[in-house]
Amino acid sequence: MSVENKLASFLSGSRDWERRPTNLPGVFLLKLPSSRSRQASIAIEINPVDATGSATKKRGIVIRSASEFDEFNRILANQKLIELARKIDEVNPKQKEEATATGSDVFEI
Repeated sequence: MSVENKLASFLSGSRDWERRPTNLPGVFLLKLPSSRSRQASIAIEINPVDATGSATKKRGIVIRSASEFDEFNRILANQKLIELARKIDEVNPKQKEEATATGSDVFEI
């Protein structure tokens, strides 16, 4: 089955807001519900994972299109943002990591 067919199946056969992991760690598919102005669609969610492959945040960065991905990529590649994140790491206290189990199907890309 092609990726396009798998995506179409996910779009038609999944529940609203259903999140499915992919074979890329930290990359999930998210089914967005329909609204008055748009039909149901699929988005990419970028969300760091723990040692077991479970998302570490309730909601990650949601990407709805290739142009939106390009804009996020441009912002995240900014050297000043990278430096700011490292300085925050130096200032913030260290946090404990919690491990949780995952049991859902993995979406192969």
